[in-house]
Amino acid sequence: MSTTPAPAPTSVHPSKSVLVAAWAAPVMVIGEFGLLSGIPIAVVLVASLRKGRSKALRWWSGALTLAYAVPLTMWLTGPSEAPSLSKYMDTTTTAALAAAGVATAIAHQVVRRRSTHK
Repeated sequence: MSTTPAPAPTSVHPSKSVLVAAWAAPVMVIGEFGLLSGIPIAVVLVASLRKGRSKALRWWSGALTLAYAVPLTMWLTGPSEAPSLSKYMDTTTTAALAAAGVATAIAHQVVRRRSTHK
């Protein structure tokens, strides 16, 4: 009876830290840490752009980054009196950004699961 070793993860396999960052972004947005949520979003984007990564992860990460960059840019360049990004974003914008974050996190979770079960 021979046992075969588990397959080595492919280069598409997102690391656990990237997966945590992907889930942290929508949690931080909902928790009204909008400006700080840019840190995990940047981690997810950089990880997805690395050589050999899945195109699907690039698209999802790019969409999340765009969903974050639009209100951030509008807050920084506009005539807003809001003291923070979270206070600037209305409920719809917060929900859209959180939904983009959850979708990106699910995409990373699915790719991670598929790459470990090959």
